[in-house]
Parts: sequence; structure tokens; C-alpha cells
Amino acid sequence: MAELDSLEETERLNRKVIVALDVDSGEKALNLAKKLQNSGCWLKVGLELYALTGLKLIDDFKTMGFSVFLDLKLHDIPTTVERTLKVLAASGVDMINVHCSGGYEMMARAAEVGHKQGKKIIGVTVLTSLDSQDLQAIGMQTAAQEQVLRLAQLAHKAGLDGVVASAQEAPMLRREFGPEFLLVTPGIRPAGSENNDQVRV
Repeated sequence: MAELDSLEETERLNRKVIVALDVDSGEKALNLAKKLQNSGCWLKVGLELYALTGLKLIDDFKTMGFSVFLDLKLHDIPTTVERTLKVLAASGVDMINVHCSGGYEMMARAAEVGHKQGKKIIGVTVLTSLDSQDLQAIGMQTAAQEQVLRLAQLAHKAGLDGVVASAQEAPMLRREFGPEFLLVTPGIRPAGSENNDQVRV
């Protein structure tokens, strides 16, 4: 029991909040970052902010002391993902993600780029906006939890540092892969709040 308590304590201490800068201008993103400075959180730059500003704000966020997660969910043939990651990893970002459904070779090359440049590369398993019915509609005859585990196992084998999966699957993944494998869990909601487009919250 002491060993379990120790593991749980380690997990508690290792938890970090990643704040999504889902705003419609670089100015708003910088203002939000200023309010969060010295909080210990990470910042997430997603597709919208990246489309607006590219990598221009990364140096500002790093100067302010933040770790930065670039959430672009890369999904393409292995060579394209590898070359794109070399460009993105040369910036100050600390973590970048790819889609696990891009396959083993794509993930293995992504992991190699990340390891060489000192960046964390994680894999998106099943988007938290999808449930088992949604997966069936696109031809996957497995439950969401089963698909998450299958893709996470492939990501682990390919050398990724962790995966993105819902909080519903996090305990299963932690048991499967141990404390060193990173788990990023979107869709966290206070009780009684709107789920928006998140399904597996």
C-alpha cells in the first residue's frame, strides 16, 4: 500500500495544467499569458492561434517562463511529418503532437526527431469529441476505450513520449504504461458545466 501511495503522490506532483490559448488574436493570447505568468502552468498553442500568428509568439511565451505545447495534431505520410517536425522543433516549443492513426512508421520518425532535438512528441489517440458510435460511423468496429488502448500501445512501441486521451481512459493507460508515459487529458470539465463539443469528458 505504501508503494501505491508513493506512486499516487508522484502522479499528483507531476500533474500540470495546460491552458489552451483558444483566442482570436495574438494580442489576446499575450494578455492571457501575462495573467498566467508565474502560475506554473503550460500554454497550449492550437490550430486557430497558429493560423493567426504562426510561431511568432513562442519566443515571447518562453521569455515569460512558460513551457509550450504546440497542438497541431500532425497527420500525414511519414516523410512529410518528419520534415515538418524538424521545422517546428527548431522553435522554442517543448511538446508537439501527431495523430497515432498516422501509423507506426510516422510516429517512429516523429519520435526520432523529437529525441534528437530534446522535444516531447505525443500522439493523439481518439479525439475527445468522438464516442464509440462516432467511430462505428467511420468504419471502426471497436469501442472508443479499446481503440485508445490499441493506438497508445502503438505509440509507446514507436517511442513517443506519451499520448492524448480522455480522462476516462487515463487510469487504464497509467496502469498499462506506468508513470513515465505522459498523459494529456483534454475535456476536463467542472461538474454542471457545458461540455461544448467534448463527448468523453
